[in-house]
Amino acid sequence: MRKILILLLFPFQLAVAQNNVQLDSCYVWARQNYPNLKQSELWKEINSLSIQNHETNYLPQVTLNGQISYQSAVTEVPVSMPGISIPTVSKDRYNAYAELQQTIYDGGLTKTNKTLETAILKSNLSQLEVELYKLNEQVAQAFFTALIVDQQKEVILAQIKTIDEQLSRVESGIRNGVTEPSAAMVLKAERINLEQNIVELDAAKSASHQMLELLTGKQFDKNGTFTYQTNFSFNSELLRPELQLLGNQREQLVVQSDLLSKTRNPKLFGFGQLGYGKPGLNMLLDEFKGYYLLGVGISWNAFDWKQTSRQQQVLKLRQEMLQSQEATFIQNLNLLLIQQKEQIGKLEQLITNDESLVELRSGITKAAASKLENETITTSDYVQELQAETIAKLKRELHKIQLNEAREKYVLIKGKTLPGTTTHN
Repeated sequence: MRKILILLLFPFQLAVAQNNVQLDSCYVWARQNYPNLKQSELWKEINSLSIQNHETNYLPQVTLNGQISYQSAVTEVPVSMPGISIPTVSKDRYNAYAELQQTIYDGGLTKTNKTLETAILKSNLSQLEVELYKLNEQVAQAFFTALIVDQQKEVILAQIKTIDEQLSRVESGIRNGVTEPSAAMVLKAERINLEQNIVELDAAKSASHQMLELLTGKQFDKNGTFTYQTNFSFNSELLRPELQLLGNQREQLVVQSDLLSKTRNPKLFGFGQLGYGKPGLNMLLDEFKGYYLLGVGISWNAFDWKQTSRQQQVLKLRQEMLQSQEATFIQNLNLLLIQQKEQIGKLEQLITNDESLVELRSGITKAAASKLENETITTSDYVQELQAETIAKLKRELHKIQLNEAREKYVLIKGKTLPGTTTHN
């Protein structure tokens, strides 16, 4: 009996974890407790700072410059005329000036760069959502482990109660001298086996609690219960965060392509200088003078040897790669959904059979109890029938939880939106 129970529990003992709560609450708590969730705010702060930097592109850019130089030769007029003094230029020069440049039109680069920063933020947040979504599988596995333990413990406790009732009758018969003492020993031995199963179940539930506490950051009552509810449907749409990530990455490539095309647009800017030096703008006046100049400039990369065109081709190829990844991901999801749908159908049929088997086994055990009372069978015969009933009930409860787990897994494969989950599109 003990080996059979351990075998039934084996698929669930690899995971573990939680309290009087629903599964969806565990999902939310695990998300809130996940250390990497902080990255969401960090990415947003990075985005804000980057956009602020781009917005300074239309602010005046001022630089301060200074220079002292001495040169070996200066421009001279090689002509001498009587009565006329031709000024000469000093070989030492001094100059300090402030230079200003003001963007008037940058070809749309600033606006597109800000759009690109937003697209990058969406991709990064979507990547984080993919990471967070993987927590759900761990939480669900731990939750259903605890749930199956609870259900199987109820079955074992009910069987212990039945053993105690029979033991009371047998001990009464022993006292009256109509029943052999060995009959009570058989029942007591079976009771000990069931108690050992309870110890194993309690250990499995404790491990489940610890895992869920670690995942969710919550403390749970060791005697608490678990409840599961879900709106299950085979016809829901795919809502996986990976699909949102791929969509945002494609959007990012579109913006990058737009940015590349704008790098070749003409750019218009104003400029000016305000300075003080020797000489000033008049090179023939060998003294310190203030000066200024103002102007408007234009720049245009009219020919780049098709660099931009090739870079856009690269982005287009990356778009095709993302589309291929999306198609592959959807195909794999559909394969998993087919397998999971078959698993659900199988478990539903098993539960139908379990109900019939439990009903039959319960009837057989009741008949065996009556025969035991009339001493037409031995205590060992009765215990054998009781064990068969217990195994049938354990299998029924196991299959019920497995069905709920299979349905939840189907929902998770399709994509489940939970409170606190953000869609980045």
